[in-house]
Amino acid sequence: MKILVLNCGSSSIKYALYDMDDRSVMTSGGAERVGLDGAFVKVKMANGEKKQIMHDIPEHTEGVKFIFSLLTDPEIGVIKDLKEIDAVGHRMVHGGEKFNKSVVLDDEVLKVFEECSDLAPLHNPANLKGVKAVSELMPGLPQVGVFDTAFHQTMPKKAYMYAIPYELYEKYAIRRYGFHGTSHRYVSKRVCDYLGVKPEDKKVITCHIGNGGSVAAVDCGKCVDTSMGLTPLEGVMMGTRSGDIDGGAVSFIQKKLGLDADGISNLLNKKSGVLGITGISSDMREIDAASDNGDEKARLALEMYNYRIKKYVGAYAAAMGGADIIVFTAGVGENQANMRESVCENMEWMGVKLDVEKNNAIHGEEAVISAPDSKVTVVVIPTDEELMIASDTMELCS
Repeated sequence: MKILVLNCGSSSIKYALYDMDDRSVMTSGGAERVGLDGAFVKVKMANGEKKQIMHDIPEHTEGVKFIFSLLTDPEIGVIKDLKEIDAVGHRMVHGGEKFNKSVVLDDEVLKVFEECSDLAPLHNPANLKGVKAVSELMPGLPQVGVFDTAFHQTMPKKAYMYAIPYELYEKYAIRRYGFHGTSHRYVSKRVCDYLGVKPEDKKVITCHIGNGGSVAAVDCGKCVDTSMGLTPLEGVMMGTRSGDIDGGAVSFIQKKLGLDADGISNLLNKKSGVLGITGISSDMREIDAASDNGDEKARLALEMYNYRIKKYVGAYAAAMGGADIIVFTAGVGENQANMRESVCENMEWMGVKLDVEKNNAIHGEEAVISAPDSKVTVVVIPTDEELMIASDTMELCS
């Protein structure tokens, strides 16, 4: 069974074609600058060869159409006919309280999903464009929606409610939803498979740390808390997002700078975090290099970044009454050994003992990085959200 996975953003379309017989990636890539000048598509073949193709992409339908043409291209294509694609799985960002699992997309589901667009005005409309583009180009092809928020729908009310007037929840559904759910679901299950244990017996803390970052508490295979909130802004410090900040500070900044709602949102989402503190970059590799060269703001940013992750790990251990496994995943989590070491440092009180030498040797591969006598097993698990989407799609369309 061949499954195409699509992740449509406001100005991008990422894709991967899977052969689910052996779960291999036949090809992958992404269209960038959709609707803007200088649009292009990057393609990665199964053999690792990469190509970049300039192509005008005025909107998402044209982008999906061009991606389809690349899949069957005589030189770089991997299939002879689009009819070889059995189904398409879509990353859908915000399902609100409507969706707690992946679903086959039909008109009724899409109408409900569209009603959630107020909660993710940049992402949900782009997701819908991808679904509609596939429907136009390949009518009748089964499509599945896999929601970023679905995994977190098992949180108890005490964890997801905000301490604001209750009618705001009733009228506008303002509550914690959490994101990166497909990644947290994948790594929390995969780490148990990797260690040969049952998810139902374990308390797992998953740290999805990339340019965007979130931490989740997974008890007996179910999410019971997560750091992101109504939007992906809340929680740990991120590349360009502030993470947790006093609401009073937000209104204070808004008044001082004369910003409207969009202006303060832009400041907190795109100009804060690591970039805001350093003024250098949101890329942790560049911040590491600057810190090594004596840049004090870069050093401060690293300390803040790691400290906030550590706080969430400790908080979730307390919330679950302990932890059996800590997982690091995503770009920074999988590759930045110094971040993992800093988070685990002085955590012996909760049973964490890192093997520093092993930790320093691990970059992007599955590995246990805790010492043999550590009560809590610390593991690096590369995330694979696309495979999770493909797996759900296959299950629902078989």
